[in-house]
Amino acid sequence: MQPDAPQISKRRLADIDTLNARFENDAEGAIRFSLSGALGPLALVSSFGGESAVLLHMVAQVDRGIPVIFIDTMMLFAETLAYQETLTRQLGFTDVRRIQPNRVELFLNDPDALLHSADPDACCDLRKTRTLASALTGFSGWISGRKRFQGGQRAGLAMFERDPDTDQIKVNPLAGYGTNDLRGYMERHDLPRHPLVARGYPSIGCAPCTTPAGAGEHPRAGRWRGRDKIECGIHVEQGRIVRSRAAS
Repeated sequence: MQPDAPQISKRRLADIDTLNARFENDAEGAIRFSLSGALGPLALVSSFGGESAVLLHMVAQVDRGIPVIFIDTMMLFAETLAYQETLTRQLGFTDVRRIQPNRVELFLNDPDALLHSADPDACCDLRKTRTLASALTGFSGWISGRKRFQGGQRAGLAMFERDPDTDQIKVNPLAGYGTNDLRGYMERHDLPRHPLVARGYPSIGCAPCTTPAGAGEHPRAGRWRGRDKIECGIHVEQGRIVRSRAAS
């Protein structure tokens, strides 16, 4: 921990404000503090997507033994699964947990694996949100790779958030990073890129719901293209968790 890092009790909202002010422009400092034990046991949640290598590399410099939760929705690109293995090996993580949805729930709610076409929100909830919530049981919080420039619900993203229901902390060290910051970091550290990035996929999710982004389009334009949907999984908005769009 940095000598001047604030000593906090994570159950007080004022402490979150203190942390956000202290580490607003210090992603690596926020990671070192978060992994110091001051916030309790944390997990790193990673999609091993197009920008994931930056956060993974930063965390690996501090603690390669941190639990890394990788949600395999069973609809990911084969390239993502291969990239996860490449990055894990190169960065030296020793506790990557590839978590899949509950098979019974899949059988009951999506036996033909077509739910994503009829109700993508329900599919995200079934395959990602519930799976992640279960995987995070027992942790005081988790580290996320979300960034403000990704827009939508992320535009006002704070570096530290708290869920008042579970009291879990969510840390977003790269909240203030932009595309140039990410590109520069990857080049400085010679990090491998997700193979789909070169094929026009700047933002990569499940294969059925991800298309390339065209020239001049927002990086996330290829996610759930043609639908009124911009998020999946668990997110925090104004201190409360939001699970996908209308449900959850």
